[in-house]
Amino acid sequence: MSVLILCAGLVSSFSVARAADPAAGKALFQQNCASCHNVHKKLTGPALVGVEDRWADKKLLHSWIRNSAAVLKTGDKYANDLFNQYNKLPMTAFPALTDANIDDILAYISAEGAKPVGGDKGAAGATAGADGKEEGGNSLLFGIITLILAIVAIILMQINSNLNKLAAEKEGHEQLEPVPFYKNKAYIALCIVLLFVVGGYFTIQGAIGLGRQQDYMPEQPIFYSHKVHAGINQINCLYCHSSAEKSKHAMIPSENVCMNCHKAITEYTGPDLFTAEGKKVNGTAEIQKLYDHIGWDKEAQRYTKPATPIEWTKIHSLPDHVYFNHSQHVNAGKVQCQTCHGEIQNMDEVKQFADLSMGWCVNCHRTTKVQFADNNYYSIFEKLHNDMKNGKVDSVTVEMVGGTECQKCHY
Repeated sequence: MSVLILCAGLVSSFSVARAADPAAGKALFQQNCASCHNVHKKLTGPALVGVEDRWADKKLLHSWIRNSAAVLKTGDKYANDLFNQYNKLPMTAFPALTDANIDDILAYISAEGAKPVGGDKGAAGATAGADGKEEGGNSLLFGIITLILAIVAIILMQINSNLNKLAAEKEGHEQLEPVPFYKNKAYIALCIVLLFVVGGYFTIQGAIGLGRQQDYMPEQPIFYSHKVHAGINQINCLYCHSSAEKSKHAMIPSENVCMNCHKAITEYTGPDLFTAEGKKVNGTAEIQKLYDHIGWDKEAQRYTKPATPIEWTKIHSLPDHVYFNHSQHVNAGKVQCQTCHGEIQNMDEVKQFADLSMGWCVNCHRTTKVQFADNNYYSIFEKLHNDMKNGKVDSVTVEMVGGTECQKCHY
């Protein structure tokens, strides 16, 4: 019996002597506290640096974290003053947190509080300006070269005519006065044909490109960097564009989606931001533009004035007679966003990456493979299934299941 008592005493003394673990506290803080609290600044709740010093009794602080409503009922003055200061918003109860869990969280807060605000922004900043864009084609260059060669050919023909004339005169042959080139019917006919070909080419190219806007990069009302959000912070595209896998349209996210993060993130501390022209952007001021649009007061932590819509400028547009369904490509086709939108995770300002022409879409359908094997959706294509089983084809592309038929995209 005495041995059991001794063991119990040793276990008890070990528990008391247990050191709080800031690493475990960080995980608990991120899971339970981070949506309303920040160590260094006020969010929905107060800044937590020095929280242990503000409570006279650590045991009461534990009770407050576990169930603030119960502490308020005791009439504790500091607890009630805190409740009233933050707009009488009750704190979520965490009955599952043990004293050891809370000590870990407090140790993490203490460790973070000792660090300087802001921290290292990284050794390498973002480079100013944008990379030079690759030319989409050489058609214009070929046209200019053709025109130069045509002019050179005309000059050489004229020189040849003059040399023949001089040679004939030297030999004593009588030569008729040559017809000036601008009156020469052959030259006139050649020029007309040349102008007709060149003019027709540019007319056709202009008609084909009508309404297309590859590389279009309009200035937006708020400088929103996909490089920061999707690249550095690894936010999934579908978090903001949630309907891309469910409906025809990808959807511009509403402001409340932005505020899921920006209630807590009130200032920008990442790499320097630059416009395409190389002008430096104040990231914190751009976050404030969001607050101004939705009427959010970051100090009071509440909406204080009516909201006004953010007038984003649409970049990617298809003709009205073209049917395109995002969910069909994202969900069924498993097409990555970058296939059509380029390396969006590296863009500070979004531009239209592809020309979105019919030829571009058709070429994609001719090369993109579909999930055909063991897929009941394609059970009607019995011949293709048999061809795969017999080894006649190793894969099935979108084109093979009707992806290049006119009515698939034009209805």
